[in-house]
Amino acid sequence: MSETKDIASTAEQSSVASPPASPPFQSSTAPETANPDSSITSQAGLTSITATIAPAIDPEESDDGSSARGESIVSSSISVTDSVLQYRIGNGRTYHKYKDGKYSLPNDERENERLGKSTMSSFVYSTTRLVAQEGSPTIIDVQHNMFLLSFDNKLGTAPPNIRGSNVEVKRVLDVGTGTGIWAMEFGDEHPETEAYSQPFDYIHTRMMTSSIGNWKEYIQKCFDNLEPNGYLELNEIDLTPGCDDGTLKDSHALVEMARLWGAAAEHFGRPFQNNRDLVGIMADVGFVDIHAQTFKWPSNPWPRDKKHKELGYWNYDNSVAGLEAFMMAPFTRVHGWTKEEVTVFAMQVRNEMKDPTIHSYPN
Repeated sequence: MSETKDIASTAEQSSVASPPASPPFQSSTAPETANPDSSITSQAGLTSITATIAPAIDPEESDDGSSARGESIVSSSISVTDSVLQYRIGNGRTYHKYKDGKYSLPNDERENERLGKSTMSSFVYSTTRLVAQEGSPTIIDVQHNMFLLSFDNKLGTAPPNIRGSNVEVKRVLDVGTGTGIWAMEFGDEHPETEAYSQPFDYIHTRMMTSSIGNWKEYIQKCFDNLEPNGYLELNEIDLTPGCDDGTLKDSHALVEMARLWGAAAEHFGRPFQNNRDLVGIMADVGFVDIHAQTFKWPSNPWPRDKKHKELGYWNYDNSVAGLEAFMMAPFTRVHGWTKEEVTVFAMQVRNEMKDPTIHSYPN
């Protein structure tokens, strides 16, 4: 647990709480090498980090009526440029051309379906995937439901999402939450909120790794656009696969995919972010009361625990649906692979993702 202790001690002046260890998984086919007492530190799985800005200090009256904080918030208008309206087509997928090549995931209908815009009535669990039952269709947002399941049916881990916390927020910004369902549901739970204005009381972000070039700059901008006592919540996944019992080997295609994908992300200038570093960055920027929690998302329904098994079904369904989308641009543009080579390798990765004897999860 040395990593956790180091984080807490280096940020002690900013009231940083060490993240609690998540409970270990127990597999229904656990090998003899599995350690049932193993726990996980802050780098594993989904990491949810919340922080707040210290209360404001009443400023001394100045002649010009300005304050240092007011000067740090700059309003700007953004015009729609030609690059936003143009598209890049490659290997049968469509990508946006804004800052061409920096964001490697497609923006076509197949990607929308992966993010959750699929028409399903209800799910039953088979041995390999989620299956839709017949009935009246509803919209299922796969990734959003994975977060809800992880957070015990809460929309986040920051105080505005905790029932009975009596925290009221009026201006809320979501970043990277996908289809928009998070903002709609948060608005339903908090009718006092406004759709958009500046500065904000609460900024909620999801899965921005490999989308941001400079995390300190990004977190500083969040800080500059929050009110005193405002909240920032980061929900991030380290995309390197992890394993507690040795069933995931360095020779597995899952490990090789993460290595190649990470190298491509570095090339694009949007590297994978080490979640352990985010707590320190937030403290350096000026946030206080920083709390990190970790959650595991199994690669398939290998755990014995009911909740984690359900997460495994959802995670497998979501990951397999987007596998080629994750790989196609990074592998063809950076590593020089052909579309056919990516497709064959994706089949190998997919087979490992559904193998219940490989007890992996995003690390």
